[in-house]
Amino acid sequence: MSTNIDPLSVEEEEGEEEEGEEEEQQEKRRGAAGAWNRESPVPVKVLRGHGDTVTTARLCFSDRRLLSCSSDRTAILWDVESCRPLRVFDGVHGKTISECALIPNSNRMVTVSWDKKMVAWDLETGQTLWKWRQGGLLTSCSASSDGCLLVCAADPQNGVYISDAASGQRLHHVSDHHRSTITRCRFDPQSQRVATVSADRSIRLWDLLVQKTTVSIDSNHGNVVSDCCFTNNGHFLCTASWDKTLKLWDLEAGGFRSHGGTLLQRGHEGSVSCCSFSADANLLVSGSYDRTVALWDMSSLCQTLQLKGHSDWVTDVSVSADRKLVASASKDGTVRLWDIDNMEEIPEVMEKRRTEGSGIHILKCEECGKPFPVSRLQTSELLTQCVFCRLRSPSRYRPQPPPLM
Repeated sequence: MSTNIDPLSVEEEEGEEEEGEEEEQQEKRRGAAGAWNRESPVPVKVLRGHGDTVTTARLCFSDRRLLSCSSDRTAILWDVESCRPLRVFDGVHGKTISECALIPNSNRMVTVSWDKKMVAWDLETGQTLWKWRQGGLLTSCSASSDGCLLVCAADPQNGVYISDAASGQRLHHVSDHHRSTITRCRFDPQSQRVATVSADRSIRLWDLLVQKTTVSIDSNHGNVVSDCCFTNNGHFLCTASWDKTLKLWDLEAGGFRSHGGTLLQRGHEGSVSCCSFSADANLLVSGSYDRTVALWDMSSLCQTLQLKGHSDWVTDVSVSADRKLVASASKDGTVRLWDIDNMEEIPEVMEKRRTEGSGIHILKCEECGKPFPVSRLQTSELLTQCVFCRLRSPSRYRPQPPPLM
């Protein structure tokens, strides 16, 4: 007899099964790839196709498709509805594919690998469009929102390469950008800046217009900064760290210069490996070495739900545009699709919202006049407007010259 300790867990219960029964169960799981497992309040689908750690899982094409890549040196384009692989991309990379990214306004993706190669693929035909070998093993990549540029991070040079997306031709090389390995590189939504985070615990913003580092932040994270993500308007940046925390940075107000970032409270029990905002920035999703996926309400900066089911580290997360689906990749070799459409009806979520007041202040927004909750640790710049008014505000970003040396 087994006991389901956590009501949100969808892990298979351990028990003594005959060998034939075990094979039958495995066959059922393979055959029902497109069916939701509804044993939990959060229905889940499991995508099995990779033979090793899945390093990336990204919903794309109006959330009808999903891109994944793996240490097994392949990438897969999945159909979300059926959870079947539509195309497998292999035979090019010789080592772990560390990340893949869809190139906007196109039917192409780019993959980067520890084999030092950056490769562009045609998603429809599976053919390679171009290949470029860079100066080091590649740890991350990102495409600009206009589909014109690509950036990838290289180790041990601790630098980034910015390339033309159409040809792969190198346009800029920023060497020794950090003091240690760059774990993630991201274009801001306006395609004006590249954000990088690193094992050296710092955050840097490199401006494409002036071709200089215009912002350098000591994150005060207690360990490696493993990931970062922008809100859609570029005002906020979230960082994830191996110190088990996430921080929110208001790049528009600039208060981080004196107050630092805003800590998201009561989070993971293990190192945080990844983070991703929803399109409206009301939801943040994070993944951790504790094998869980966490959902955060950005109006209160508090965690509302943990998703359990992966049997190893969660390496990447993605959220659909309508906030109904969350995708997660794991070292366990699977991708999981979580249906969070009815999350607010889960008793555990309702109870959390009811009891969350201990770490929250209620303030009045100076813009719309409505009350809004904020963490006690939020900086003064974040206390004047609710998150919705801040996100609606026009960008006041202007490139700043680098400090004189």
